[in-house]
Amino acid sequence: MPQKEVGHHFLARLGKKRLRPGGITATNWLMAQGQLTSETQILEVACNMGTTSIELATQYHAQITGVDLDPKALAKAQQNIERAGVTDYVHLQQANALKLPFADNTFDIVINEAMLTMLNQGAKEKALQEYYRVLKPGGHLLTHDVAFQDPAVTAVLDTLRHTINVNVEPLQVDTWTALFSGIGFKNVTRTTGKMTLMSAKGMLKDEGLFNTIKIISRGLQPANRQMFKQMHHFFTKTGKDLCYIAVCSTK
Repeated sequence: MPQKEVGHHFLARLGKKRLRPGGITATNWLMAQGQLTSETQILEVACNMGTTSIELATQYHAQITGVDLDPKALAKAQQNIERAGVTDYVHLQQANALKLPFADNTFDIVINEAMLTMLNQGAKEKALQEYYRVLKPGGHLLTHDVAFQDPAVTAVLDTLRHTINVNVEPLQVDTWTALFSGIGFKNVTRTTGKMTLMSAKGMLKDEGLFNTIKIISRGLQPANRQMFKQMHHFFTKTGKDLCYIAVCSTK
C-alpha cells in the first residue's frame, strides 16, 4: 500500500508557497516583533522551501541560517534562494531542531513556524530548550503554530491527523504560552486568528490571484482531487474552530 502524502508536502506539490496556519498575516506580525535590522543574526528552524528566509533577506539584508531535517526541502530552498538572488544572506544546512549544531548565545532571533505542532510534548520542550540555548540574552523566539480556544475542539484533532497524515499535537492557546514561560522565556506575547491555509480569502492574500488559480486547478485534477477536497473541507468546515497562534518570547 503506498504511503499517504503529508499535507504540507501535498500543498507544496500543488504550488503553494505559504504553508503556515496563519499565512502571511501571522508571519508579518512575528517579523514586526523582531525589530530586525541588517545586523540581526537569524536562525530559521524548519525553513522548508525558504519563503520566509528569502523575504527577510530581501527586506532587511540580515544574515540568516536556515535549517531543516528534510534534504529535499533544503534542495528546493537552495534553488529558491539562488533564484531570488540572496545567496549572500541566506545559508542552509541540514540539522535536527532537538539538537542544534550551534554554540550557546549565537543568534538574535530564532524563527520557527508550523513545526512545534508536529512534536509531542517532550519533543516540544526539548526544541524550545534548544532555541533558548542558542539565543543571545535578550534575543527573541518567534513561533507560529496551530492552536484552539475551546477545549471541546480536541474532538476533531484525530480528524486533522487523518486529513494531513501527520500526528500533530496542537495546544490550547493558554497552554502554548505557558509552555514558553515554563522553559524560561520572558515577555511572552501572542496574537491569534482564523486559520487561512485553505480559505479562498487566505489563499488570495498569501499566494496572489494567479498562483491561487494554479493551486486550485492542480488540486482539482483527478489524482489530487480527493485529498484537496478533504483538506479544504476540514480547514473550512470540520476544523473551522482551530486557529493559529503567533508568539514572541524573549530570552
